[in-house]
Amino acid sequence: MRQAGATRTALLLFAIVMAQAFFAACGASQTSVGPADWESVLADYPELEGRQAEQAIVRRIVDGDTFETVDGRKIRLIGVNTPETFGKPETFGEEAKAFALSELQDRRVWMFKDISETDRYGRLLRFVFVQGEREMFNERLIREGYARVMTYPPDVTYAERFVRGEREARANDRGLWRREPSRVCGKSADAEAPAVCKEPLVKGNINSRGAKIYHVPGSPQYNQTKAERMFCTAEEAEAEGFRAPK
Repeated sequence: MRQAGATRTALLLFAIVMAQAFFAACGASQTSVGPADWESVLADYPELEGRQAEQAIVRRIVDGDTFETVDGRKIRLIGVNTPETFGKPETFGEEAKAFALSELQDRRVWMFKDISETDRYGRLLRFVFVQGEREMFNERLIREGYARVMTYPPDVTYAERFVRGEREARANDRGLWRREPSRVCGKSADAEAPAVCKEPLVKGNINSRGAKIYHVPGSPQYNQTKAERMFCTAEEAEAEGFRAPK
């Protein structure tokens, strides 16, 4: 009887060990799977080579550029700014939030930091990829017209790439750059409304001290300035809090 009992105990221990090995293997397999294909992602974003990737499941969308994960982390997308939905709601804010909800809610995401760990509100600053997709979600928001470029040093790895994406969105009248026809007294007012330029040339730069400065074509520092925002006019830049260089 003692031998039979020992045999049953041994078999039970063996089953437990095998189960632990199975779940450990499953977990390892799960964490080894990245976006569509890591090789393709790194071919598109070689700057991420060698950086640690974090994974999470999205639990709640705060707005177009901010979300919370199931383990309680709050994530702020690097380099983008979607229109506000809280306080004084801004045009296209709800659309940007709805897009983020449709693309991120309950999805597994992979995240990379740039230089800074968090912003001044304690949110983690991250570049984000959705499981199974090759394009960075930050970039997709900009390219499809749901967000403007807004980068702050030192987190500027993809600033120029994002500016190109914003130019593409403007040129194709996507999202918040789309002009809806307006009517005054039964007549179209489009002829009187200022057009949104498709090739903004005024460069907005945020220096290491946080000062927002714009540079117009032909100005002394225009060519060497790294654009973090692009504007159609100096007035548009000033409305966004940028100033002319001293």
